[in-house]
Amino acid sequence: MSSPGDTTRTPTDEEEAGIEPPRRPRSSLSSFLFIALVLFMFTNTHGDEPSARTRYVAALDALGWQLGNYSAWLNGTASNFSLPVDHPVTIPLVSNFMTFGSTLDPLKASYYTNITGFWHGDVRLHNLTSAANTSNGTEAWRPFADELLTGANETELGERGAEWNWDTTGTISISVGDKMLLFTRGTQNITDEIASIHGKVELYDRESEEELRLDFDGVHFIRNGTIYALVEPPGRHIDLRDIPSLVPTPHVNDTARAIEGELSARIARLREKIDSGTFDQESSSSDPSPNVRCSFKLFMQLAPSPIPADLMHLIEDEIAEPTGIAPGPAPPLRADGVLLSQDCGILYEIKDTSGLKSQSLYRKITTYAGLATIVYLIVLALHLRQTKRSGSAQGLARVSRYAFLTQSLIDAISFVGHITLAILADGRPSLTVLAPAGLACILFVSEAQFAVLIGQIQAPEDAAPATPRPPVVTPVAAPSAPGATPAPPTANTTPQATYPPAPAVAPASTANAAPALTQPVPAATPTITTTPPPGRPSFLVFLWQHIRTDPSARIWTLMSLFLIFVFRIVLLLSLPLFFVGSLYSMLWLPQIWRAARRVRTSGLGAEYVFGITACRLFFVLYFLGCPVNILDVEPRRWIYAVAIFMLLQAGTIMLQEHVSPSFFLPGGISRVQTYDYHPQLPPPDPESPDASLGDCSICMDAIHAEHRRARSSDQDRDKEREGLLGLTSSGLLQKVGVGRARRSYSMAPCGHLFHTACLERWLAIKNICPQCRRPLPPL
Repeated sequence: MSSPGDTTRTPTDEEEAGIEPPRRPRSSLSSFLFIALVLFMFTNTHGDEPSARTRYVAALDALGWQLGNYSAWLNGTASNFSLPVDHPVTIPLVSNFMTFGSTLDPLKASYYTNITGFWHGDVRLHNLTSAANTSNGTEAWRPFADELLTGANETELGERGAEWNWDTTGTISISVGDKMLLFTRGTQNITDEIASIHGKVELYDRESEEELRLDFDGVHFIRNGTIYALVEPPGRHIDLRDIPSLVPTPHVNDTARAIEGELSARIARLREKIDSGTFDQESSSSDPSPNVRCSFKLFMQLAPSPIPADLMHLIEDEIAEPTGIAPGPAPPLRADGVLLSQDCGILYEIKDTSGLKSQSLYRKITTYAGLATIVYLIVLALHLRQTKRSGSAQGLARVSRYAFLTQSLIDAISFVGHITLAILADGRPSLTVLAPAGLACILFVSEAQFAVLIGQIQAPEDAAPATPRPPVVTPVAAPSAPGATPAPPTANTTPQATYPPAPAVAPASTANAAPALTQPVPAATPTITTTPPPGRPSFLVFLWQHIRTDPSARIWTLMSLFLIFVFRIVLLLSLPLFFVGSLYSMLWLPQIWRAARRVRTSGLGAEYVFGITACRLFFVLYFLGCPVNILDVEPRRWIYAVAIFMLLQAGTIMLQEHVSPSFFLPGGISRVQTYDYHPQLPPPDPESPDASLGDCSICMDAIHAEHRRARSSDQDRDKEREGLLGLTSSGLLQKVGVGRARRSYSMAPCGHLFHTACLERWLAIKNICPQCRRPLPPL
């Protein structure tokens, strides 16, 4: 009996046998919350608020100074501002590529008054430098281009845009924000036909699949459908006060007053953000666009619509705020334009650009959100059915954890993408996109937890199973008097058979016991002394120990770091599409490899494999194959190869289920060394009344090896003659039964014997030996 202050404890039978007791599984929820906190600390950006506030205050002071000087210039008082003068050949040069509109008869035709939305079209490059003149100046615009670049250094022109391949740029995307401005002086309206526009221009290189992003600010003349704007690369300030220099002379004063109102409105919005403490994240510092120093001027002309102005206003009102009336189909929104850079000597001709109004885009987003929600519900239902089907230990041993980890990463990226789309969308579309985002988050957590569970079940696979050895016969000496010389063993000595790896327990010594033939050293009972911990470890040491010892925490940490890499590094390198395509292309490869390596089927149902494949392909084919998707992503042809490859993988898994797990491998490498649960055993004693191989450790019934093969099968007889059923020349196995009878018993690597049916039912629950608790390989 131990005293109350004794720090020793008696070891258990498993510890005496050298078996490490199973660890208590830790809560996956606590691990998930812990890693989520670490991920939040990595991705939190609230620490930038003081510097953001400083930038906002500096921007507010700069805008206030600009507005003061600009208002003084408009009023004719002393000012530091002077309106720059545009080159006189700019408009004639642009007129060679596009036709500026005029005022239409409102009873016959009209223009769109609100062009807020997203535009997409093709561009054609024209090099304005004299070095690119290969046609001896026969183009009508060549003299204007030579006059525009008079005195310019062509070497400097090329260096400003050397980081971008202008020749292979083929498409352009423009996102336009439009706001009508109404200015009055007293009771007299100055103008109600000018709208301030701002947005982004994206040039797409078809060869390198890169994008050049530019910012623009300008004005839209409602009456004639003409647009004038200044375009600059990100990080370079656009001075709104220079916009009146682009417009024709009769409209300079009205444009200048419109710009004054726009400056006042921006100052008010900026002051409101500073007072409320809401700061937008600056994207210019992390913009992956090339370092281009070319300043552009954008000229665009809307195509007129052959419908009266009143009907056009009714159609636009119905698009903005649907009331249920049917004014008729909306005419297409199209425009032509020119993107001119005097700094780099290039001109892009924009032809037949089509636009999609923001309200129409939001309806498309709502429709997409509904379809995406249905698809994710199907994925969730298939996932739950498969987890229930593979929920046993035997089922978890067949599936690959990496297939579910890949799907969880895909759903994590989808969750972030849908949340970003919900933030960018306005009004009800943002609420509809939250539905697929929430389902993607649920799938991400569920698939990751299932992968953790698979990893815990498959952890003992790497341990090499012990091969059962024949019994070791150890002679036991007869007891003799103390001090007597040990007698040699006689023929009547009873042998003691010990089946390793069962632990050898030393017999208890008594006063009258004589030493054995080989004097063993009696093993003392081990005692485990516990010492108090030296002290509480630091947080980093605790974090490392937690990650190292807990499989769930280890997987969550790896996934968190991987997601940080994806969203902070991959996106900056403009490789998200390639990364997503790689994830989809390897969706089922881990499962195929595991089934072929273990020579066991996956257990995945056909409805799960093909259903998941079809649902996953819905998203990638929509965003990378549809030319009119909601994100305006340029279609990639390689996505169809990824889709075909995914379908081939799904078909391979089904062939593994019905043909063979390694049917596609050559015969020389398709045979995998796996543990044989049905080794050749000596026949039972023929004089024994039951003639059994032993008792099953699960059901405690005798294990009989009966000969039950059907003799009527010609194929079996041929195999018997060829020795493929385990027959030997000695004929011993034939006495105990071969073929089906041989599979009636199963011997574990630890040497314990079971009925095959009993062991299969046991392994469906646990993958350890029911007698010694050692891990067992798949049956």
